[in-house]
Amino acid sequence: MYIQQLNKTYRQKNIPTDVLSFPFHENLKGGKLPQPCIQDDYNLGDIFLGVEYIYQQCGQNHRDYNSILTVTIAHGMCHLLGYKHNTETNWQQMYEKETQILHKLSKLTGTNFEPLSKHQF
Repeated sequence: MYIQQLNKTYRQKNIPTDVLSFPFHENLKGGKLPQPCIQDDYNLGDIFLGVEYIYQQCGQNHRDYNSILTVTIAHGMCHLLGYKHNTETNWQQMYEKETQILHKLSKLTGTNFEPLSKHQF
């Protein structure tokens, strides 16, 4: 899987993963919005989805692929906006932002999205 190669190269973890985010604004803190000076700085960064891995995980856990893909994208976007989950405090902030985003999306679509990292800490 290509996502495993990316994970090994950039995170030194030789395992597949669901999402990798590469923020354009590397020092952005969660809850702060970037303040671009020029139009090129409006870029938030890149998200790589391990769609094969996500699909396999959904099959093994009897989960809906489209729902999990949507939640994974929201998770990746939070990383681009400066949120992290490397400490319990950071995880809590990110979890709250993800929950907020997914709650609004759920209302728009009539679904019930929840963060995948619900029981991380």
